[in-house]
Amino acid sequence: MVKILIAFIVIAGATLYLLTKGGADVTISGESHSVESHAPAAPASAPAEK
Repeated sequence: MVKILIAFIVIAGATLYLLTKGGADVTISGESHSVESHAPAAPASAPAEK
């Protein structure tokens, strides 16, 4: 059981290290619901006329 826990910690640490070194934007704070986290919406196009 201890070996499994140690293996999990090592793999989780290596994964976090590789993600941060790869330039990914890694946040451990959970979901972000701020306005800055969303891209601006595209303007609505005019409806097609028949």
